[in-house]
Amino acid sequence: MGTLPGFRQFFPQECALRDNIFDTWRRTAKAFAFQPYEAPTLEPLELYIEKSGQEVVDQLFCFQDKGGRAIALRPELTPSLAAMVGAKAAALKRPIKWFNVGECYRYERPQKGRLRAFYQFNADILGEAGPGADAELIALMITTFQNFGLTEQQVHIRLSDRTLWLQALSSWGVPQEQLFAVLNIIDKREREAAQQVIAKLEALHLEGEKLLQAIDHLSSLRSLQAIEAFLNTNKHHEPLISRLEDWKVLMAQLEAMELLPFITIDLGIVRGLAYYTGFVYEAFERSGQGRALAGGGRYDTLVEKLGGPQLPAAGFAMGDVTLQDCLQAHNCLPAQAPQAAVFIAITEESLRPQALRLTQQLRRHGLQVQGTLKPTSLNKQLEQAQHVGAHHALTVSPEGLVAKDLRNGHSEVVKEDVVVEWLRAKGHSCPLGSPFDSDLLKC
Repeated sequence: MGTLPGFRQFFPQECALRDNIFDTWRRTAKAFAFQPYEAPTLEPLELYIEKSGQEVVDQLFCFQDKGGRAIALRPELTPSLAAMVGAKAAALKRPIKWFNVGECYRYERPQKGRLRAFYQFNADILGEAGPGADAELIALMITTFQNFGLTEQQVHIRLSDRTLWLQALSSWGVPQEQLFAVLNIIDKREREAAQQVIAKLEALHLEGEKLLQAIDHLSSLRSLQAIEAFLNTNKHHEPLISRLEDWKVLMAQLEAMELLPFITIDLGIVRGLAYYTGFVYEAFERSGQGRALAGGGRYDTLVEKLGGPQLPAAGFAMGDVTLQDCLQAHNCLPAQAPQAAVFIAITEESLRPQALRLTQQLRRHGLQVQGTLKPTSLNKQLEQAQHVGAHHALTVSPEGLVAKDLRNGHSEVVKEDVVVEWLRAKGHSCPLGSPFDSDLLKC
């Protein structure tokens, strides 16, 4: 019996790769002083309907539990985060910088780059309204790509602005109640022919052809200078001009962090979710192939909409499925760690108790250690050591402890009471940590 459509099994090798990706996400977030949080996998269905409308139900794994409650597997973390922060906003120090690595679920047709169960890296800043928060999040996204070995020649961030779009559409006569419907049309513009778009606009009783020309012109702007020129020619330019200052601050901060090579100003990006309110952005491969690698933006009204106080917020999510495809395409997949860094062998079965004591000693110091589980020849044990990728084999014999570097074949005698220090000197770190030995602080 196979797995359900859109769900994955992770055998040890795939699990190790997934965990390496998680480790990079976590290390990068912590370098930016983000704190981890976790939210329930199951949430009230009402949470997602309140955020996205009744139509979102078709995209969810939702059902009624034994208590008669309508619930859903979480399709994203943003609503849960907004509800959590909203409930305790008064007690939280600003800015609130939180991140999460967790699994999400969406009931949609599985296809390349999109599954029904997937992992996401979410990072959000709440309580900060200025463009500094947007710059910090974009910097975190770019640094994450860099930490995987991806460069500006391989990926870029397409940066846009929902505020600018809303103000422009209003100045073109689009009624307030139709703004988000038009934004959804713009969001799909790259994938649809002009006549399809015109028909959709006219279905909203708008001047389809004229409005599409204005939309395509704004979508084509690719520089801050081009945006400024557009704003200066707009007859309702006053509220638009004030937005230009936020753009200048954002771009100046990204330039100071030497991140502009990753940035492409692209107002064709608007993101389909209704709750976005300001700068929005998506990450893509430079080749233009594949789905978005990450996406996010500002959502200043969501916390209040879900029952909390008015609280500015911004964040992004990065999925593991498209990211792994990208890393594989550019030969940037994380290297596989050995199953055991150190292998303990014995020359005779009577030495097994001594070998087990040594094995446990090294494990208490946080080292990855494996040994043979049944009587077998020394040659077979060393073959197993090679098979699990160990760098060193420590052979317990009546004459003492012999350490062999399995990468170059060099052997030497090591005293057991200094073997931990000897292994550290050979480059073995303490990846596991230890609750037992305070000496691990030296690792």
